[in-house]
Amino acid sequence: MKKIILAIAAFIPAIAVAQLADSSKRIVPVNAANFRDIGGYKTTDGKEVVWGKVYRSAAINKLTDADLKLLDKKGIHTVVDFRGTREAAIAADRLPQNTDYTLSPAGSENIPDAAQMVSLLKQGNFLEKMYGIDGAKYAGDRYRSLFMKLLTVDQKEAVLYHCTGGRDRTGMATALLLYILNVPQQTIEADYLASNVYLAKANKEMFAPMAKLSGMSIPEVEKEFALRPELLRDFFSQLKQQYGSIENFMQQELAIGPKEIAQLRSRYTK
Repeated sequence: MKKIILAIAAFIPAIAVAQLADSSKRIVPVNAANFRDIGGYKTTDGKEVVWGKVYRSAAINKLTDADLKLLDKKGIHTVVDFRGTREAAIAADRLPQNTDYTLSPAGSENIPDAAQMVSLLKQGNFLEKMYGIDGAKYAGDRYRSLFMKLLTVDQKEAVLYHCTGGRDRTGMATALLLYILNVPQQTIEADYLASNVYLAKANKEMFAPMAKLSGMSIPEVEKEFALRPELLRDFFSQLKQQYGSIENFMQQELAIGPKEIAQLRSRYTK
């Protein structure tokens, strides 16, 4: 655990360290990166997000048979996948039997290939569009299925949602859910930034070839890919600009009004 905390301190601000101190409890030990429970966070109304009911992850196409047994044991039989159709087909999910699987690909159908990614890297600040203009543009269609599942899943069961890296599309989904559950913005950002740590190994393997193809240094590539609080703030800002508030966005795009918000809080906080 001490090594984990030291790694955290090297990657993200001190604010996030406390949120990652319980990594041994939060991380699910399976053959998938960034697979973690979003429970345990304190809310502004004195409650806590329940453990063992909502999970986020990167791609789960390499889960082993033992991993599938663990998911089954945890009651994870509802999965929402934010990847594009082709993206999901190339690395199809491995799922426990009788899993309710939903592909929700809005905004993900034109994921850049290696050459396009290199071009985006050279332009700089490529993540800003993903979180700002595109984040707001696709958020309704992308996240509607998730929130419907969260409301209707058997209360003895758990929900898992993911994309490829489990950080951008999945990060925005988590931020919306934690916001609705009354988790403080500071904590929401800490959970979001944690992906910089949990994906450090996978990122390291990706940054070297990206640097070679782009002619950039590895630190330059790392900087372009790094998650920053401003990205998430821009996502929220765009939603507020377009809809007046996050609550209005939820009502208009996700059919999550005051009644449904109360139900979500009742189900996922205590």
